[in-house]
Amino acid sequence: MSQAHALQPSALKQFWLKWRFHLNILLILIPLGFMPKYFADAKLFRGDAGLGANIQSGIQVGPYTLDLAELRNEAPRPDGPAGHFKSFNAALCKACIGEVKAVYLRIGKPRSLRAAGTIFFGAPYRMITNLPVPPRTRPDAQIWITIEGWDGSMHQGSVALASASPATVAWLKQQGGKK
Repeated sequence: MSQAHALQPSALKQFWLKWRFHLNILLILIPLGFMPKYFADAKLFRGDAGLGANIQSGIQVGPYTLDLAELRNEAPRPDGPAGHFKSFNAALCKACIGEVKAVYLRIGKPRSLRAAGTIFFGAPYRMITNLPVPPRTRPDAQIWITIEGWDGSMHQGSVALASASPATVAWLKQQGGKK
């Protein structure tokens, strides 16, 4: 083995020595590409961007009013064997915050409190729930809001699914053959 051959670096080492600076810059730039989505999500979750998409303001449910919005203007997301879910945000009016015990959301009119739907959780001025969306739901369905007061009273109101979540209605029409 000659002396000159022993000092010759391998092809991989030559590549690394030549391109390491550029590869390190690339490792910094790739995460920067995801930053706009991160900041948009952070703004939405803080409430700086409002409740979300397709805000339905002033929905009257008995003596109470609330605002309802879908978290993102997109089709329902699959959750494994549990089906598809759509996230909704709600905000109670300032006057009714102290009087409301629970708020529920459901597609189709509930038959009783036991079938009132998914419960909203979080602060009264920014509550969230994940609403199950069965693929057999009709595009002209209604989203029903049930509010339970601290006095035991129950109040119901509805809003059209088409106005609350147009992306869900488009997804349901696309699911037409899978009923």
